[in-house]
Amino acid sequence: MKEEKPIRIAQIIGKMWAGGVETVVFNYYRALDHSKIQFDFYYDADSTVEPPEDIIEMGAHFYKLSPYQKIWKYLPELKKYFKEKNYVIVHSHLNTLSVFPLFIAWTVGIPVRIAHNHSVPGGNEWKRNVVKLLLKKFSKVFATDYFACSEKAGYWLFGNKTFKEGKVKIIKNAIDFQKFSLPYDREKSLKKSLGLTQNVVYGHIGRFTFAKNHMKLLDIFKILHIRNNDARLLLVGDGELHDQIYQKINRLSLTDSVICVGKVQNPEVYYSVIDVMILPSYFEGFSMTTIESQVSGVPIVISKAIPIEAIISDSYQYRDLKDSDEMWADAAESLLNKTVKLSNRGYEFDIHRCAPLLQDWYLENYQLKFI
Repeated sequence: MKEEKPIRIAQIIGKMWAGGVETVVFNYYRALDHSKIQFDFYYDADSTVEPPEDIIEMGAHFYKLSPYQKIWKYLPELKKYFKEKNYVIVHSHLNTLSVFPLFIAWTVGIPVRIAHNHSVPGGNEWKRNVVKLLLKKFSKVFATDYFACSEKAGYWLFGNKTFKEGKVKIIKNAIDFQKFSLPYDREKSLKKSLGLTQNVVYGHIGRFTFAKNHMKLLDIFKILHIRNNDARLLLVGDGELHDQIYQKINRLSLTDSVICVGKVQNPEVYYSVIDVMILPSYFEGFSMTTIESQVSGVPIVISKAIPIEAIISDSYQYRDLKDSDEMWADAAESLLNKTVKLSNRGYEFDIHRCAPLLQDWYLENYQLKFI
């Protein structure tokens, strides 16, 4: 009897920079049954990280494309691959930019074309927001199916009517809970290596980018440090605002109190050394760090940009970005030593619950279109 090959699905992930979107997609991939489903990842040549070795070993393929900013190169390259591979399903994670790969998928006759939105506009990035608003009008033109990471993201890209009609599928930003429980001896060793054995540690895990609002974070921490000289801020991540953030750390005379570990392959281990996470984001489609913090037992102070679906415990404080740095600092201090208890809904974000649901969707829609 001939053995059936797994279905290969094209995943369009754009730039890989150890950020939230590819982390979500990789989480799902690792939890799928690879005898039934395999992913082909398409990513930009100017990505800042390389494909994970463990995923390649599991059978995934990675294809490098010209950066999508060079659209005249990007589209023909993608079309060449699509024609060769004969996909039935293309799943694009480029938010408003998904219109471009899904257009190519439409031209070559790929029947299942998923537009997946992971973000919303916000803050003062008016040029990007104008582009997003223009492309938003085409979000449903070439897509056959609509996915979003949250209700907020679903409403924004696909519209109230489409969402209320039940046409938008929410795909949770799920994680592997087991990865966020560090043994005590490893936690102790990590604290020692970072020089944090006797300190209160505030933290932030995320890219050094405008949306994350590190500038306000540093202002908040300055207040906390004035109140407690032994307080430390742990920053995990890197990005295009690297220089500006380091300059502000120097300007605030915090060089000895802010620990920057850069971009790491295992951000999950750093949650264990953080006492309170502070996330003053300008905008978020969802916020993986919010979920990961709570699963790790770390209380959170978050801006109102983070959707309510990301709150899965009672150990949080919502603050408005208009609130003073002192008010943010008060909120962070109020959460010190607070025990985090996940709500029942929190366990719905376990990747081992979510991945089988997505796998079933893929298999059902593949069979509907292929048979």
